[in-house]
Amino acid sequence: MNLQTKYPTTADEFLRWNEGREGKWDFVAGRVMDMMVRVSKYHAILSGNLLALLKARLPMPPYVVTSADFGVKTAASVRYPDVMVDGAPGQGQDLAATAPVLIAEISSPSTMAIDFGPKADEYRTIDTLRHYLVLAQDEPRVWLWARNSDGSWSSPQMIAEPDETLILPGLDIAIPLADLYAGIVRS
Repeated sequence: MNLQTKYPTTADEFLRWNEGREGKWDFVAGRVMDMMVRVSKYHAILSGNLLALLKARLPMPPYVVTSADFGVKTAASVRYPDVMVDGAPGQGQDLAATAPVLIAEISSPSTMAIDFGPKADEYRTIDTLRHYLVLAQDEPRVWLWARNSDGSWSSPQMIAEPDETLILPGLDIAIPLADLYAGIVRS
């Protein structure tokens, strides 16, 4: 017997198809992509630190801080960023952010080209987004894209010293890199 699976062809179909499914999947340019998840200890520490620091600094509501289990729709895809701040509470049954204002990806050698290329391009199509971050997982190094007041995007700014502070003007918060990278031994 030959069983065929109909894969979703739209972002909304994908979100329904992916709900409760085992594994990690993204919907990229109309195609379902298997995202093999094997994160390092430093990735897990950094993600947890960023989640905690954002939750401590942002009022909830209106903000909701989420992890890689909650989706975001771009003009071309559905992605699951490592950390995201949604600027609208939405509904408890939502499968994707309604108004993301910050998206952060923790980069590794295998994801760097995607984080700086297609993901950066896709995320910046989101009208509500104010900041996109790419974080190195093994040393204090963050690349920050920020939306300017005229709606254009800045070139990525690199913050790379442990005593520096990541300033997020669109959210009116600051995060010291020493706090963000606490628990990660510099190599």
